Amino acid sequence: MRAGVAAGHPATAEVGAEILVDGGTAADAVVAMALASCVTETVMSGLLAGCHAVVFDGSRVMNLDGFAAVPSDDGDLVELPIPFGDELVVYSIGAGSCAVPGLPGALGELWERLGRLPWARLCEPAIGFARSRVPIPEMHARSLEMFGELYALERGRELFARDDRMLREGELLDQPGLVRTLEALAEEGASSVYRGSLAEALLGVDGLVISADDLAGYRPIWRDPAVVDFHGRRVATRGGLSGVPELLPRLPHLAGLTATERVLALVDAFEPVLHAGEHTTNMVAVDAHGRACVLTHSLGVGAGVWVPGFDTQLNNLLGESDIAHGEPRSGDHLESRMAPTLVFDGDGLELAIGSAGATRLRTALATVLAAIVDEGLDAETAVSLPRVHPTPDVVDAEPGIDESALTSLEETGRTVRRWDRLHHYFGGVSCVGRAGAAGDPRRSGAAIVL
Repeated sequence: MRAGVAAGHPATAEVGAEILVDGGTAADAVVAMALASCVTETVMSGLLAGCHAVVFDGSRVMNLDGFAAVPSDDGDLVELPIPFGDELVVYSIGAGSCAVPGLPGALGELWERLGRLPWARLCEPAIGFARSRVPIPEMHARSLEMFGELYALERGRELFARDDRMLREGELLDQPGLVRTLEALAEEGASSVYRGSLAEALLGVDGLVISADDLAGYRPIWRDPAVVDFHGRRVATRGGLSGVPELLPRLPHLAGLTATERVLALVDAFEPVLHAGEHTTNMVAVDAHGRACVLTHSLGVGAGVWVPGFDTQLNNLLGESDIAHGEPRSGDHLESRMAPTLVFDGDGLELAIGSAGATRLRTALATVLAAIVDEGLDAETAVSLPRVHPTPDVVDAEPGIDESALTSLEETGRTVRRWDRLHHYFGGVSCVGRAGAAGDPRRSGAAIVL
């Protein structure tokens, strides 16, 4: 399998390719891409996010839990209703919704354990983007339009709006404070967010419930992945709220089915779950030695609150009811639906894949994974196929989904919502494997094979 990278933004993918060409490992590439995405994809996530990674070091697969943790105190949440599709979804935001961020700590851990290039080298591309400004891709512009009420709060209005409207495709996103943020990160390392100058700045945010002890005590956690069989392969992924280990065994063979049979089989296998709209991004790298790293990170939708002078938005992961699970105590990592995934066959690593998309994440990932592994499609074709996603109320379908199948669902009493275009609601898959590499057009994604 050739080395390659895939991410949610063309510039992010270019960074990963550059790092691999410079002799970096898959982990180096993902660290650099994640940092770059905190500039190029701030509509989808940011530095104060939570994350999960699944890595293969050539002999062992591991899951790094870098998700956000519960702080030692509770805070006030602010409700913000936002139209999401045809429905009004109420989000909980504000400084009190910010959990202890995990992404910086996880990136530092990946680099220390599996990296080769200097840390400052991995920060360089992100700093360069912050200094030069980046154009808004089409799909990010659509997200800004949908979530304009959130992204126009506080500093967001200066960053994401022009003349009382949100930025449009191609317009430059200028985030000068991120230069200061990333330079501190390059000089002090990931610990800057937990015990350094970035921690000091974060702790100065009014209404924040995170304490200095919460930050200093945060640690990413190495865990064993969930491993399941899937049509003669072994799939290493995440369990818990991701639902992927439970979903894959329910998927029948899709190869050989008619278009109608295929859609009905997918809808039958996809147990409906409630949807929400948090922003997530995913990146994948496979290096020339066959090592792989897949990382997904998210701010939720963001808290609508910014670290003054640093152009860094707080996460709102304490306010995400979609991932509320159990009764986590102070210091516990919150649950997540993230499912970075590796697929192995008798010859070794076959596919590295991950997705963004909240509750649509698992259906998007499973659809593409099955299309590549079971149906034998190349990566770009598999990622571009129209998707279907059932919720308790409706079956959402992108244009191009077999109409006979949708009519059949309606005849059984299901309500079908036909979307008029590919949409980021249906997830954002990125993958690298023997079948090629692909970024998701729904998120303006891109991939590069070396």
